[in-house]
Amino acid sequence: MTAVDVPGLREVVAEQPYRLLFATVSGAHLYGFPSADSDVDLRGVHLLPADEVIGLRHGPETLERMWLRDGVELDLVTHDLLKFVRLLLRPNGYVLEQLLSPLVVQTSDAHAELAGHAAGCITRRHAHHYRGFAHTQWQLFGRNNELKPLLYTFRALLTGINLMRTGVIEADLSVLVESLDGPSFLPELIAAKAAGEHLTLTGGPSPEQLWQTYEQWLAELVAAQEKSTLPEQPSAEPQLHDFVVRLRLRRSPSRAAGAGSGPRRRRRRAPPARGGTPAPSGTSRPARPGRPAWSWGTRRRPAGTR
Repeated sequence: MTAVDVPGLREVVAEQPYRLLFATVSGAHLYGFPSADSDVDLRGVHLLPADEVIGLRHGPETLERMWLRDGVELDLVTHDLLKFVRLLLRPNGYVLEQLLSPLVVQTSDAHAELAGHAAGCITRRHAHHYRGFAHTQWQLFGRNNELKPLLYTFRALLTGINLMRTGVIEADLSVLVESLDGPSFLPELIAAKAAGEHLTLTGGPSPEQLWQTYEQWLAELVAAQEKSTLPEQPSAEPQLHDFVVRLRLRRSPSRAAGAGSGPRRRRRRAPPARGGTPAPSGTSRPARPGRPAWSWGTRRRPAGTR
């Protein structure tokens, strides 16, 4: 874990309406190929109080904040804990990478506990996420010929392969190239992208070589999924349910003030009897002339009446 001091972030965090459980760096900085002008993508989790979840006025599930610092755009996006955990239980590689990112801006004991449940959320189905992400970025590269989507393509493929084989999230492309003996041309492209976020591919591998390499590593990901010993479904749902409930109630002042007491019932008193003296609780209401006496507490009619 690496602590990251992002300029201006402390002030932004202090202005957030809800406490952050964590905030980490994602995007190109996490993937190991940021440019000098790359945006800083910050992702995290906030915690809504109980009354803004179970009441009529719901708090925001997602909060977004963007600002500029020294010409660099910073983007902070946080989800409420419940939404984040629901995403975590799906085959969603983004939230796993955000939770386990080693580039930490803000953390807490709850962040560490939540990260401890990550292994129980990883399944073979996460391969579909990385195949889909790689396909989308490959199509984007075909349209704009930029280094960024090309690197995103191979980063997704290699992260998915490594996850299927080891059950471990590794998002840094340089680390993946070395550990998986990845495409030999990638280190040079990573170095080239450092000069600019939207530089196009000039020279380097031919289109035919890129296509063949893409098809090769896509096939590797499919094979890795088929051979993977990872489970088909997540196992951490019970633990995450308890975690969300515990944190939510811990943050509820109203719950702490009267925990477990429940709503109080008011005892129903009989109306005043004729003459102005209140009738004792549980007694029958005095009968009016010509009418039967009914029990005020039960409103039961005597037999034979309609």
